[in-house]
Amino acid sequence: MRPVSVLALAGAAAVSMSLLTACGGDGDEAGAAGAIAVTATDDACEVAKTDLPAGKTTFKVANKGSKVNEFEVLKADGKILAERENIGPGTSVDFVVNLPAGQYKLLCSAGQTGKGPSQDVTVTGGSAVGADPRLTKAAADYKAFVIAQTDDTIAKTEKFVAAVKDGDVEKAKELYAPSRVGWETIEPVAEKFSDLDPKVDAREADLKPEEKKDWSGWHLLEKALWKDGSVKGKEKYGDQLLADLGTLKSRLPGLTLDPVNDMAGGAKELLDEVATGKVTGEEEAFSHTDLVDFKANVDGAKKIYDLLKPVVQERDAQLAKDLDDNFAGVETLLKKHEKGDGYVSYDKVGEDERKELADAVNALGEPLSRLAAAVAK
Repeated sequence: MRPVSVLALAGAAAVSMSLLTACGGDGDEAGAAGAIAVTATDDACEVAKTDLPAGKTTFKVANKGSKVNEFEVLKADGKILAERENIGPGTSVDFVVNLPAGQYKLLCSAGQTGKGPSQDVTVTGGSAVGADPRLTKAAADYKAFVIAQTDDTIAKTEKFVAAVKDGDVEKAKELYAPSRVGWETIEPVAEKFSDLDPKVDAREADLKPEEKKDWSGWHLLEKALWKDGSVKGKEKYGDQLLADLGTLKSRLPGLTLDPVNDMAGGAKELLDEVATGKVTGEEEAFSHTDLVDFKANVDGAKKIYDLLKPVVQERDAQLAKDLDDNFAGVETLLKKHEKGDGYVSYDKVGEDERKELADAVNALGEPLSRLAAAVAK
């Protein structure tokens, strides 16, 4: 779930913002030099050019407002083609997108609400990106992976919900984190469905007072289990969670995934999820199962990279090596915190250890931010 609130702790904010800054750039120097400038503020979205050629496009998005901003490329039907979240105040990112011909809106969302000022743009011509048959196969394989992870999520959530409906708090606690792994692995794809994501994965801290009456999903049940110690009266939320996941599954067969926007861009989004929610301990505020989510996000990014790796090795061998080394570094570090079939409670992870995790995410974020540019060459 995309974060929309200011981090509560100054230390957590410092870690998060350092990661977002370090993970900011997408393109190489050539790509950045020809970038389309976008200036985002709290109430405006200025785009330097609104007639664009199809194919690889780099947007240089500068946030000159006071809130964390999100930049979205919306298709004519309002669906998200590509997005970059967590653009901190005073920072800028180079965001590589594959743009097919058509009409789009470029939207800047201060506070990451999914709403905000936008500019219409027209894209003409044919796109060369994606012509490589290896990328076509990678996208097809990734779609199959997304569907499989959704099936796994539903199967594990059925067991979790059964424990909730039985009133078995300890069993439900045991099944809670495993039920979320598949979702966390494919989170950027799930977030494409903006009507489902808040219903399934909204955190209490991100809700406005008037939204709390409609709160549902995993984190509502998490709070009931760990804070209240009872799920009495919460059975309907388990049923709703399964219904929403079923809706997600029904929509996936018609989904088209782009190697640049959805795969390379999605890998970057997954690492941003780690930086803004998992390292800081905000994601699982009551259960403290953040490291399970952390591992799932990293595994999801690694799966995308593995599918794209043959192309990346050919086009940028050094980038492939950097990604191999840094994924291995994060995975080795996570092993230090394993306990049984899972991980230690994140509230038991000290500040020095959290900084170590943050540094590893930082080190991986830099080469991962260049993946889209390599795939789009």
